[in-house]
Amino acid sequence: MTIEQAQERVDHWVTTVGVRYFSELTNMAILTEEVGELARLMARKYGDQSFKESDKNADLGDEMADVLWVLICLANQTGVNLTEALEKNIEKKTKRDSERHKNNDKLK
Repeated sequence: MTIEQAQERVDHWVTTVGVRYFSELTNMAILTEEVGELARLMARKYGDQSFKESDKNADLGDEMADVLWVLICLANQTGVNLTEALEKNIEKKTKRDSERHKNNDKLK
């Protein structure tokens, strides 16, 4: 699935199954919540925290997909084409960081 197709599929789901989008501010709060859930799982899986019983069946991919879902909702609501935005962002980073990371002793 392309990013464009993902935006279309999420929009179709929201407008048929979900009835309508939550407000942008509500979705921003939900995005923050979902990122927190992803961070919690990352801290347990790759960090120093131990798993609680309620965390043991958490799925990293599912948590990432929750973040992506809400981000796509926000993009759809605000008229952002995520394909174009990502392409511009990659170009910006390439120009800005073309030598920076190569010359970073911390990365060697």
